[in-house]
Amino acid sequence: MRTFVAGQEAHDDMEFAELALGIDVELFRGPLEFETDGERAAREDAARDILADLEAEAEAGDEIAGWDALYADALTQTVPFLRAARGYRPGTGEAA
Repeated sequence: MRTFVAGQEAHDDMEFAELALGIDVELFRGPLEFETDGERAAREDAARDILADLEAEAEAGDEIAGWDALYADALTQTVPFLRAARGYRPGTGEAA
């Protein structure tokens, strides 16, 4: 079965959410794979600009932009599990 949003086919759950909400999850959350410091800085700058635009639209009365801004802001507060787990080293915590 195929899933379409606004005439575009969504191939997985993340792509469906991106098409339905108009928010690129990786832009705000960060990619699951390695990114350089320069790539991260550029991605975070773009995310801040887009978030500021969404917040301005929300203040101007666009309710959907307001919800999108809340979702995007929440994504910036998360760390992808795989990226967080990559930094985990058994036996190096406080209890070790």
